[in-house]
Amino acid sequence: MTATPYNEKTIAEFHAKQGLGIGPFGDHVLLMTAKGARSGNSITTPLVYGRHGNDYVVVASKGGAPQNPTWFTNIHVNPDVEVEVASEGGVEKFEARAHVVEQRAERDRIFQEMAKIWPAYLEYQQRTDRVIPVVILERLQ
Repeated sequence: MTATPYNEKTIAEFHAKQGLGIGPFGDHVLLMTAKGARSGNSITTPLVYGRHGNDYVVVASKGGAPQNPTWFTNIHVNPDVEVEVASEGGVEKFEARAHVVEQRAERDRIFQEMAKIWPAYLEYQQRTDRVIPVVILERLQ
């Protein structure tokens, strides 16, 4: 599976602008590259992020669709990912391990923090019966 045209455009803009001022996401988008669960191919996805200490937080919202995004399935099978994010010196690239925040109170707390960055998450949660997952990208380096 390749990136959607929208994701391809966002990825190109991310690289052109060193990760800053990207479309509607502003300075809060990172690129996560994960291996496909079935294909094993590297798939890059732009995601709104927040910080959790030295780690990064992303939300598997898929705009409030009834099913989780494909990247969420991919990280369950292959949790080791590569992250690209804007830093003071340009774009930083590092290895990370993705893990889902399983404890509901912690998930809810972090989800509310993420909604301050991207308020539409609250609307997305109202659109679906699933609890939208919150994922921590734990830096490995």
